[in-house]
Amino acid sequence: MSTNVLVTGGSGFIGTWVLRELLQRGAQPVVVDTQPPPPRWGRILGRDSERIVRADASLLDRQSLLAAIEQYHIRHLIHLAALLTPACQDDPWLGCQVNVLGSATVFDAARLSGQVRSVAYASSYAVYGPEVGDLAAEENRPPSFYGAYKQAVDQMAEQYWRHFQMASVAVRPHVVYGPERDQGLTAGPSLAARAAALGQSYTIAYTGRVGYDYVEDVALAFVRAAFECPSGATVVDLPGELATSEEFARAIEAAVPAARGTIHVDGPAIPANIPPRPRFIRELFPDWQAMSLRDGVRKTIEFYR
Repeated sequence: MSTNVLVTGGSGFIGTWVLRELLQRGAQPVVVDTQPPPPRWGRILGRDSERIVRADASLLDRQSLLAAIEQYHIRHLIHLAALLTPACQDDPWLGCQVNVLGSATVFDAARLSGQVRSVAYASSYAVYGPEVGDLAAEENRPPSFYGAYKQAVDQMAEQYWRHFQMASVAVRPHVVYGPERDQGLTAGPSLAARAAALGQSYTIAYTGRVGYDYVEDVALAFVRAAFECPSGATVVDLPGELATSEEFARAIEAAVPAARGTIHVDGPAIPANIPPRPRFIRELFPDWQAMSLRDGVRKTIEFYR
């Protein structure tokens, strides 16, 4: 019998790739999402998308989520659903409802069920501020509501382990890129890769040097965190290959020489979000191997071709 895994936010970009990883492992995904099945399911999952079960539950209704956990005999939970930075900045109250209260619903329903063995959930480099050096420990703070909400959930997860022994792993990606990334400011590099594959021009609308994580690596991190979750409330940072927007553009041009001169960069610098004391995922999984930026860009372009 396959392992049943509940995935919140399964209709999203990362969620779709998590479903793909689960299906390839023979697990049974059960999705909780306010959005209907997206077209990307067909493009990424193909006919396997027909195997996905959608549960009638809400992140803001603990009883309905608990009922879904019990109905589908859930043993592992992957929590991805959240509003992103722009939405949280535009409406902090709604962002708090979805990102903080929704996460509390997930953890408490898992606790009350008595059958969930682990929770893997999405934290973010947004919890980190730009500070480095000797003052980082005291001054490194989230620069956005989104980052503050993610930090709150990390602290809440620690309390669920401390008081109820609910084991969890928080996975912190930086900028996730790859096929079908199309929402948010940092979708720019992924959209630029798509444009190059289709012979179109594109401008990445931000500057700055950040870490880039290929989406298949990110999906694998969540699935392994769910299935191989240790005791405690663990937090891991994905390594993220550091690159400027210009360097990302050059990686696209290296994969598509005909795109040279068609991928541009223009816009404000985004926060570097520097971990003062990183705990990289290799500490949890010593065999972890991240895809290089060049290879991830090439795979993204091949997908669209």
